[in-house]
Amino acid sequence: MQVNTETFGDVLVVHTPEDLTEETTKLFHEAIETHLETGLRRVVLQMDRSETLDSAGLTALVDLHEKLRGDGGNVKICALTETGRKIFRVTRLDEEFDLFDSMIDAVGSFQQ
Repeated sequence: MQVNTETFGDVLVVHTPEDLTEETTKLFHEAIETHLETGLRRVVLQMDRSETLDSAGLTALVDLHEKLRGDGGNVKICALTETGRKIFRVTRLDEEFDLFDSMIDAVGSFQQ
């Protein structure tokens, strides 16, 4: 499994894996941490492939969100699958994160 990333200006876009679970959160953190060390504090998580989210995966998202907010940054989420939307609604994470339908909208929201 690989976590792909790309950068648009000062916004890091992370394409989350199909399964964001206890088994994959370490790789997820490592892929992001290298970029955070360069000073990036604006992150968009494109979650269009993530069908499986367990408590460790959700905790990884919340931990990243809290860390970046503490450093003056933010995490925004885009392209959640229907399953992802249900999980976010049930766990009330849809109230914690800014959710967008597309990556373009999420990246653009940092410019406003």
